Amino acid sequence: MRTEDIHSPRPDTSLAGQVLIAMPGLPDPEFANSVVYLCAHTEEGAMGIIINRPLARPSFADLLVQLEVDPKPPARAIALCKGGPVDHGRGFVLHTADWTGDGSLRVDGDVALTASLDVLKAIATGGGPREGILALGYANWGPGQLDDEIKQNSWINASADPDLLFDANHESKWERALAKLHIHPGRLSSLSGRA
Repeated sequence: MRTEDIHSPRPDTSLAGQVLIAMPGLPDPEFANSVVYLCAHTEEGAMGIIINRPLARPSFADLLVQLEVDPKPPARAIALCKGGPVDHGRGFVLHTADWTGDGSLRVDGDVALTASLDVLKAIATGGGPREGILALGYANWGPGQLDDEIKQNSWINASADPDLLFDANHESKWERALAKLHIHPGRLSSLSGRA
């Protein structure tokens, strides 16, 4: 999915700009204990970036060498993460909206998503957005699929904040996201049901 393929959100029901928190009963092991920043949520589907799966390799500098982005070494670096199970060869920079370039998608007033090399070039030279993470791959849902998964108690949503999105404490992001809703992980059950 390209950022230009993302259509305008459904105004009353869009969860774009929020985080999805995987519940223990989520059947897909790819998403176990994951926190996903939802970049788009429309009638055509949804797209997001998993923000708590850090990648040790390649390093930011090594990736810039592969992409032939100067300078080498870069003036600054951002963390890399596994953004989801779709298209691991494609990179997206989730970043603060204090910087945007051609092709940037403003998710909300504070966060943008850019899939062009412009953002990497800006970061490599010491500029660019104040905060960001480079995600390889993304998470994608077809029309109505995410809504159905939420109804099945596979996900809950919460507001996003810069610390949750961009800090390096990946180990605690799932618990911290739940804490935003005053939920303790030890009290969650992998069973779901309806009263």
